[in-house]
Amino acid sequence: MSTGSSIIERKARIFNVQKYSIYDGPGVRTLIFFKGCPLRCKWCSNPEGLERKYQVMYQEDLCIQCGSCIPVCPVQIHYFQGESEPRHKVKRNIDCVGCRKCESVCPKRALSIVGSDKTISEVLAIIQQDTLFYLSSGGGVTLGGGEVTAQPEFATNLLTECKRLGIHTAIETSGYTKLETLLKMAPFIDLFLYDLKHIDSDRHYELTGVRNERILENLTELIRRGYQVKIRMPLVRGLNDSEETIRGTMEFLQGFKIYKNFQGIDLLPYHKLGINKYKQLDLTYAITEDLSYQAAELDRIEAIIKEYDLQVQIIRH
Repeated sequence: MSTGSSIIERKARIFNVQKYSIYDGPGVRTLIFFKGCPLRCKWCSNPEGLERKYQVMYQEDLCIQCGSCIPVCPVQIHYFQGESEPRHKVKRNIDCVGCRKCESVCPKRALSIVGSDKTISEVLAIIQQDTLFYLSSGGGVTLGGGEVTAQPEFATNLLTECKRLGIHTAIETSGYTKLETLLKMAPFIDLFLYDLKHIDSDRHYELTGVRNERILENLTELIRRGYQVKIRMPLVRGLNDSEETIRGTMEFLQGFKIYKNFQGIDLLPYHKLGINKYKQLDLTYAITEDLSYQAAELDRIEAIIKEYDLQVQIIRH
């Protein structure tokens, strides 16, 4: 398919593209991850998506301490520390400029630069590579992050082009943005995958760094205006999965059952897939114990939700 010649060529900072996903909307999908997020969830599995800036990920176990990266970095981020056995270190108080020179000279690929500025046409070209999969499976593209609404102009233009090409569109969002931003994007979104992390605003603040009033208000407005919305509930044992919390959330969502555009709930059980990224970014992972679920625990939560006659499924990665 041709992308046409009238595209507004904005740029966005993307940190990952994942193909052939079956968990983030209907059918086979391509996921585009936008860099930057206003939340700081304790369990975040994409810490490289939190900051808008370029970041250096360093895998110390792969490094052979050759020092090739030091002379090529224009801002002197890389250095050796120690006298008897000098070890490679990364200066985290200096912003990476994204030149990728260190990445290109590293013989063991111990270094990778997170973040790539791409145009609408560049992202569309990636998305269109799998058009046949979308057509055969009822799939499409899902924009996430980070937080997609943190770069709204690019996202809106990209969604517009996808709709023009007949590609099903979805976004995964925390909902923590201005309602105006969501409403500008909404006409070009076939499905909102809308996160609900905790129903209590004080506890939501403790777990994510922001309160949830805006999130709940935006959710209510989207559903009342007829947009297709599916709730996504991350489950983290001991943090947001008590029976009281689950029932409080269901009592809030029950009011949406009368809307045909409300598509039910996905439960996203805690997993440890992103832990190693924290070390590579010199960040501390807030969760120190294994909070993964046994099947019986998930069955218990699912049973509570079904008491409210709400459609629910567990996403098991």
